[in-house]
Amino acid sequence: MIGLGYVGLPLARLFSTKYETVGFDRYQARVDALMAGHDATLEVSDELLQAALARGFRCTTKLEDIKDCNFYVVAVPTPVDADNNPDLLPLVQASETVGRVIGKGDVVVYESTVYPGVTEESCLPVIERVSGLKLNVDFYGGYSPERINPGDKQHTVENIRKVTSGSTPEIGKYINDVYASVIAAGTHLAPTIKVAEASKVIENSQRDINIAFVNELSKIFARMGIDTLDVLEAAGTKWNFLPFRPGLVGGHCIGVDPYYLAQCAQRYGYHPEIILAGRRMNDGMGAYIATETIKLMLKKGIQVLGSDILILGFTFKENCPDVRNTKVFDIYKALREYNLAITIYDPWANPDSVRREYGIEVVNTPPARRFDAAIAAVAHREFTALDILSLLKDKHVVFDVKGTLDRKLVDGRL
Repeated sequence: MIGLGYVGLPLARLFSTKYETVGFDRYQARVDALMAGHDATLEVSDELLQAALARGFRCTTKLEDIKDCNFYVVAVPTPVDADNNPDLLPLVQASETVGRVIGKGDVVVYESTVYPGVTEESCLPVIERVSGLKLNVDFYGGYSPERINPGDKQHTVENIRKVTSGSTPEIGKYINDVYASVIAAGTHLAPTIKVAEASKVIENSQRDINIAFVNELSKIFARMGIDTLDVLEAAGTKWNFLPFRPGLVGGHCIGVDPYYLAQCAQRYGYHPEIILAGRRMNDGMGAYIATETIKLMLKKGIQVLGSDILILGFTFKENCPDVRNTKVFDIYKALREYNLAITIYDPWANPDSVRREYGIEVVNTPPARRFDAAIAAVAHREFTALDILSLLKDKHVVFDVKGTLDRKLVDGRL
């Protein structure tokens, strides 16, 4: 397993229940923590990880430790750059790593989310170049898109049906059989690698567009004085209504994958209007939430300049330590323009990770002082029992992004 993050580690742990498995990661600190029996992402419990280590699963940063493997799985990040263009560098580097160790008859399967064509046009040629071997003669390739849902302890990797594919029909069946041997939910063998790649990238693009629609509805209904969640509850009484809710769209998948699909479309001379419109809507929600909070403060006569603002939550989703591409940072950036004192309280986020990635401070315990306004940005379970009024001044504003707080406490919400 090349890459031991949110995707790679759970799958490696699962494979280790049936096969001799080695995890490879370039970060020594990550490897050391895993070999000590703890996963900082919390995707694999200490109990499961330690059981895997006891039966022979091991992690390493050394290439020589994976040279004897014959089935390689690549699960590295596929981010976008500052201009939202796909950044394939991690995939290229991982392919170079595989190229240095792959042997005749071996198989490499990619799990990273990409647009159709990346595996065969950008990744496998790198392995050919580095290894000197020829695809479908000396080694074989495949693609099986990751379906990890961070923080979800019900839909774990073995309980989500897996799409598979191979560089030849025979290898596709072989790869499918390997995955089927550990995926309890079963597998679906796609006819080609490109079909498998496309299936993944549209999954999250579809969710992104649907969330963008309800985000736009929330803006419309706010102007009309109508509660969006009341509307969605009423509409949801119809059997085929899709139960999407407004909110921030961040993380490593939904907030990124549509850009991969859009880039691919543009390479073929098509400008994707709906996909990019959905992205613009969702990417603007952080600034919208900040602006609405400021408006509510002004309506209540609260001095904005120099006021104290509390943001509850920083991770990209609830009950999960993952801060990758969190859109709560957009709320923070927009508020900062008003010369406010901002405190972010998140019991799940690692302060060192936030400081390193975003250059700001996060606290893990409830602040001692009182605030002029609070934005409930993430619905961590710890916030359910939190006495939010104890953190606020007598005259205050509460904006509820997720719609989970008692309505009597809330001044505004999506």
